[in-house]
Amino acid sequence: MGDFWSKMAHYGRYSRSTSWSYPRDYVRGLFNDSLSCCINALLQSFNATTELLDILNKWNPSDRIEQSNIPLHLKNTLLAMRDASHPSPHRDLLSSLYRHTIRRYTQQDADEIFHLILNLIQKQMPDHCLAQEIRSLYEIKVETQVKCSHCTSIQRMPTSLFSLPLAICEGANTLESCINSFFQLQNLVDGEECYCDRCDKKQPSTHELKLVSLPPILCVHLKRFRNDRGFTRKLYSKVTFPETFNTDVFATGQSENVANDSPRSDEHYSLYAVIVHKGSVTMFGHYTAYIRPFQDQAWYYADDNCVQPATWADVQYTYKGSSSAYLLLYRKESWNSSG
Repeated sequence: MGDFWSKMAHYGRYSRSTSWSYPRDYVRGLFNDSLSCCINALLQSFNATTELLDILNKWNPSDRIEQSNIPLHLKNTLLAMRDASHPSPHRDLLSSLYRHTIRRYTQQDADEIFHLILNLIQKQMPDHCLAQEIRSLYEIKVETQVKCSHCTSIQRMPTSLFSLPLAICEGANTLESCINSFFQLQNLVDGEECYCDRCDKKQPSTHELKLVSLPPILCVHLKRFRNDRGFTRKLYSKVTFPETFNTDVFATGQSENVANDSPRSDEHYSLYAVIVHKGSVTMFGHYTAYIRPFQDQAWYYADDNCVQPATWADVQYTYKGSSSAYLLLYRKESWNSSG
C-alpha cells in the first residue's frame, strides 16, 4: 500500500470510466521550474476544466504555427497531464510563457497569470470561432450604469471580465456578502461627480454594476492584497464560500434596470477548484490548489509535484489565515448537464 499511495501522490489517479479516451478525473503533480508554483496551480484548475480541453481538441494546428504559441502548448500540456509516464508535461508551456511577460524566478499573481493565459489564447488562436468558445466559457458580462442625480439620465457601458474581482473587508466575510458589495449602488459626490452629457457639466451621480450574464465556468477572485501607503499587504480576513450555490445570490441588491438576459435564479454552480496563496506577500508566497475532478466527489490537494487526497473540511481551512483561498472556480451545473 505504501508504494500505491506514493505513486498516487506523485502522479495522481485514473478514473474507472471508459467513456473517454483519456481519464477525465486525472490529477498528477507538476515539478516546480523557476518558481512556477503559480502556473502549476492554475494548470491544475485548467486540467479540471475538461470543457476547455474539449474545445482545444477541436483545433488541428498547422505545422507552420509559431513555437511560442500558448494555445498549442496549453493543449499539449493538458493532454500530457493525463499521461502518468510523461516526465514534464508543462515544460514547453513554461518556456513559451517565459518568452512573454513572465520572468523566471519571480513569483507571480495568480489572477494576473490567469488573465494573461486567456488573453494570449484570444490573441494567438488562429481559429477565431474556437477562441470565442473559450472566451464564452469564462466571460462574465456586466454593465456599468452611471445615473445623473439631477436629470436622471443613465450612461451605460458594457464590460467583460474573466474573473469576478471581489473586495473583502477587515472583518468576517461570506461569498454572498462580497458579491452584494460588488454590485452595491455607490453615490459619487464631493469631488467624484461625473460629467453628464445632458446637463453638459459634472453632476452628483450614482454608479452601479448590473449583471448581464454568467459563464459556464465562473472564476471568483478574492482580492486579498491591498495597497497601504505604497506597500502591499495581505488581508487574512475570513471569507466563507459554499461548495455549491444558487444564482439567486446575484439578485440581492440588483435594483431596477436589470438586463433582460440576466441569470435565472434556478441555476446552480458547483465548486471544483480553489487556488490557494500561502504566505504574507504576493511576490514572496507560494501557490497550491485544491481540485475536485470532473464527475468526482473527492477532493485532491496539489502542491507542485505532490498530490494527495483531501476533504471538503481541508478546503474550508482556506477560509482565512496565511494559507487562504485566492481564486475560486465554479462550474454551472445546469449548463454542464445540458452540454
